[in-house]
Order: sequence, then structure tokens, then C-alpha cells
Amino acid sequence: MMQPSLACRSCDASGLLPILNLGCTPLANALLTSEQLNQAEERFPLKLVFCPQCSLVQITESVSPEKLFREYFYASSFSETMLNHAKALAVEITADRQLDQQSLVIEVASNDGYLLQYYKQMNVPVLGIEPAENIAHLARTKRGIETISEFFGSALADKLAAEGKQADVIHAHNVLAHVPDLNGVVRGFRSLLKPRGVAVIEVPYVKDMIDKSEFDTIYHEHLCYFSLTALNQLFARHDLTITKAERVALHGGTLRVYAEPGEWAAGKSVTELLAEEKGWVLNQDFYQGFEQKVETLRRDLVELLRSLKASNHRIAVYGASAKGSTMLNYFGIGRDLLDFVVDRSTVKQGRYTPGTQLPVVAPEKLLEEMPDYVLLLTWNFADEILKQQAEYRARGGRFIIPIPQVKLV
Repeated sequence: MMQPSLACRSCDASGLLPILNLGCTPLANALLTSEQLNQAEERFPLKLVFCPQCSLVQITESVSPEKLFREYFYASSFSETMLNHAKALAVEITADRQLDQQSLVIEVASNDGYLLQYYKQMNVPVLGIEPAENIAHLARTKRGIETISEFFGSALADKLAAEGKQADVIHAHNVLAHVPDLNGVVRGFRSLLKPRGVAVIEVPYVKDMIDKSEFDTIYHEHLCYFSLTALNQLFARHDLTITKAERVALHGGTLRVYAEPGEWAAGKSVTELLAEEKGWVLNQDFYQGFEQKVETLRRDLVELLRSLKASNHRIAVYGASAKGSTMLNYFGIGRDLLDFVVDRSTVKQGRYTPGTQLPVVAPEKLLEEMPDYVLLLTWNFADEILKQQAEYRARGGRFIIPIPQVKLV
């Protein structure tokens, strides 16, 4: 197999090695209006590769951030899991860093203010940076969060720092994977932090993605999939030291790191995880087994859905999610097997899923229609959703959870 003639997004090395080719797919969050159903949808290559120099796993295609993020359909506040996660983290960091009314917390890709609202409630000044105009509007109007609608990078960071808006804490949750210019963004973290500040970063952890067959985490917004090894090299390049690292269960496996300006002794959590990663992080064989895992998953899920449909069962979907778009489009699962999609997000209701063009409706539709099965595409929130849908399950409805392996509950 030929190697893509591309340079690594982090270290600029060539010779990237192919891992998985998901074909040409529509943009995962490009939900359609009814007027768009008869129009051709844009599709882009979705190929996953690995850098043998710095270990960064990444996709080859860069779609314009303007196209991906200026209008966005994911609002974090619709998930109780995300809100609980955010509140606990804000309370912990406020105490650990002794934040007060003289401090400043900045979040990059602050979404609808789901996290910053908890700092605000503790009287800690906050500033959001969110390029999606519709989502930033929610943060301002619903939560009173000052929000800048711009893409973050070193230029914006320098501008804010010159205005005296340096941060005690910078949050960047599930955003570093989204940016084409990794080095520019991390350089921006460095210039925007106060000398004793800290950047708190959460990214999809690549080992969980590979181990648990979480291929649906791959879509055009997610340019990169990180190990601590890759992050450590990236941050060191810009005079930031990762002093603490944690693995978090959120989203099927998240890596959270704390990075501070200057040279520091890495904490035990960092040295231990780096040592553990040495056993696999630069081993090409670890990544090459991923494709077979995905193909096994495709066979098992498609066979189950076809069998259920052949027995005249009705099947709905829970979650008009980006990961769901990847799964449905790559597995070739569409309206021949599925009837409709439910989602709690009022931003998504009334739209149609990319590629598969399934209607998105409110979750109440499950009790009204009582489909026999529901394919849970937002499996990363399974506990929360199964609890919410207790009545549907009590009436005999069953959920199909596809990741890490297909099971019925």
C-alpha cells in the first residue's frame, strides 16, 4: 500500500503510514434541511494515517474550518453527563488554583457556555472563544457568558494578551483534535497564559479508540487522535510542560493533560503513562489491526439489523451525532433498515442526517411509535440515555449498542 505524500500536522515529518480508509463521506455534522434533500451532498475523503516519528494519528483531509464550524449543531448542554463533568472540573480547579474575582478563565471552543457557567456561578471572571455564531449566541443570551466569535490561534492569543486578558486557566476540551494548525494553537496557549497559569486540555485518547474499535470517532472535524507521547512533544516545542495526565472515561476514552509555561518536573502521572505508551505508541502493528476490528463490527451490526428487518421489526436510531454519521455512512446503513432518528437537541430536530437523510425528531417519538429496537449511536452517553428511556424499555423496547461490540440491552 502506498504511503500518503503528506507531512505530519505536528512535527512536519513525511512518510505517514495508512491505518484505515473510510472512503468519501459527507461532513458528519452537516445536517440537512428539507429543501436540501434533493441536492447533491459534498463528500470528502476520510483516511486515517500514523506518524512514525512523533506518533500522532491523523486524517489526511483538511476541510475549511469556516465550512465546518461557522454554523454548528452540537450543543454540550443537552447532555447531563457533560454538565456534571464540567461542574465537577470547574469546582476542582477553582479550589486547586485558588481562583477568585481577580482571576480569569478562558475556554477555547466554549460551545454554549456549558463549562464557563460554573466558574461564573463561583464569581470567577470568564471569557469564551467560540467560532460558531449560532452556538456563541446561546452562550451570551442564555448564560450571560462573554463570548468572542473567532477561531483561536496565536494571532488572537497575542491580541488578547496585549489587551491584558491573560488567563489563569485555559480550557480546551475536544478542540485540539479539530484544528489544522496545531502548533499555532499551542503557541497561542503559551502566550495567553499567565506565568503561573495552566492549560487544561482534553482530547480523544488514541489507545481507547484502537482498543475499543471506536472508528466512529473519526470524522472530518477530528483531524487528530492523540497519545500522551504526541502531546508531550507538541507542547514542549512551545515551552509548555505537561505536569499532570489523567485518563477519563468520557466519550469512550479521553486523555486530560495539564500544561504549564516553562520547564517543570513532570509529575508521576505523566512519567508512568509515557512509560506505558512506549510498549505500543510507535508500533505500527498496533494500528494496523484496527481495520480488521472495524470490518468485524460492520459485519456483526449489518447482519443483526438485516435479520431484525427481515422479521418485520421496526428500528429507530437514538442520536443524530457526528460519530453516528460516520458509522451509518461507512457501514451503508440507511432508510432501508432504519425509520427515523431521535435526538434531545432542539437544534437538530427537524433536520435530516447527512448522507442517509433520516428525519431527526424529538425523543418522545419513541413512546409514540414504539419501534421494536433503537440503534444507540451516541453510545458514549449510554448510561444517561438508557436511564432517560426507562419507560420505552419497560414497554418492551430494546436498545442496540454497537461499540465496542454489538449487544442488545
